[in-house]
Amino acid sequence: MSEVRLIAETRTEFGKGFARRIRRAGKVPAVLYGHGTDPRHLSLTAREFAAALKGGANTVLTLQLEGGDELALPKSVVRHPLRDYFEHVDLLLVRRGEKVTVEVPVIVEGDAESGTLVLNDLTTLSIEVEALRIPDSLSVDLTGAVAGTQILAGDVTLPAGASLITDAEALVVAVTVAPTAEQLDAETEEAEAEAGVVRDEPQAESN
Repeated sequence: MSEVRLIAETRTEFGKGFARRIRRAGKVPAVLYGHGTDPRHLSLTAREFAAALKGGANTVLTLQLEGGDELALPKSVVRHPLRDYFEHVDLLLVRRGEKVTVEVPVIVEGDAESGTLVLNDLTTLSIEVEALRIPDSLSVDLTGAVAGTQILAGDVTLPAGASLITDAEALVVAVTVAPTAEQLDAETEEAEAEAGVVRDEPQAESN
């Protein structure tokens, strides 16, 4: 995981009215906390912050502050549900060499054996890892996997020095026999019957 540098301005005004004003100016209100320090209220450039997040939710930010640079990890990013702008950001202060707990996406690679169905039970795993060595993703290779194959959290390869926080027995991916068309039709009819759906059957023509 690479570092991204952002200019962070200290803000001394608070409240919803002020937050609206700085958002109209293309800024994002943010709070930096951690390591027993008092929370610091900041504002970030919205466009630069959006570009930084394209590297992943676990991108480590180097904040350029008046008193010197600080490393931070986005912990809570709140977007407006309709207008899709950043409403607020919580940033966790981190140190070089420090370990943090993060959720990392699980990527399934390769094709299982023909006639099987792959079921993703977990899409992320929680791991503890050095802040500057957070992986972009964790890989699971299902090349040639047969029906009955199960990949548990403990089976997933982690980066050197990382520890698994998710229960090692938690199911990540399962490979099963793919259902037939007849089985799918039967399941659909059963679901419709439970929902009270009545199918329109074609009427027989009368002489």
